[in-house]
Amino acid sequence: MFEGLFQPLHMLVVFGIALLIFGPKKLPELGKGLGESIRGFKSAMSAKDEIKPDLKDDPKPTAGKDITTQS
Repeated sequence: MFEGLFQPLHMLVVFGIALLIFGPKKLPELGKGLGESIRGFKSAMSAKDEIKPDLKDDPKPTAGKDITTQS
């Protein structure tokens, strides 16, 4: 289904349509924002994999106690 999606001619057509819609001044800003969001997503996914808590080591939560208020 997506075999020929990233052919050079298709990429040029998509770039041309984006240029017509957003204009030459806004297109670099959109690309920069897209790149930053992809980088942020990748770093968040790698951080999630590094900080997986092991459920066996977690202490059991105390039922009925609110630890944010002290009495």
